[in-house]
Amino acid sequence: MKISIIGTGFIGSTLGTALTASGHKVTYGSRHQSKEGALEAHSNVASIGSALEDAEVVILALPGSAVADLTKDFGELLDSRLVIDATNQMGADVANARSSLPGSIRYARAFNTLGGENMANPEFADGPADMFFSAPEGDRITVETVIDGVGLRPVFVGEDQEAIIDALFELWIALAITQGRGRRLALRLMEG
Repeated sequence: MKISIIGTGFIGSTLGTALTASGHKVTYGSRHQSKEGALEAHSNVASIGSALEDAEVVILALPGSAVADLTKDFGELLDSRLVIDATNQMGADVANARSSLPGSIRYARAFNTLGGENMANPEFADGPADMFFSAPEGDRITVETVIDGVGLRPVFVGEDQEAIIDALFELWIALAITQGRGRRLALRLMEG
């Protein structure tokens, strides 16, 4: 699958490393096309416009506050694409960036309910961490494939359920950060 990750920071490079290792063609879209840090050895870094042109899936791994500018500059290239929003707008009334994106996209919410170190190393003693996600029903299998490519266990919450996913982000922050349990913490759905 051709996946474009917009953002080359910790989350973007962590997701890209895992997805490349699982056989996906990853292109990073960046305002700064020099290859630095974790991206240096294996990545294809391009301008944001170039990265979006051929993408089957777009993952937003940039600051949530930057999504409005991304839409202003590249909204036409996002049109009708599957966009997985991995952003979090800390301290804002709404953590996700959906309202800053064009209404024409196919919106999915994932990769925002765990610290990045858990995506880099998703295995725990009893198996991989769960990644809860929301997506259009027609894109569910594609998003599950992307999540599985990172090594996480996909758990579908439903279509247009980003508020629930955002609540899980708030729960993770409360447990991992506020209570001081540490960032190596993940949520797991147990079924009997």
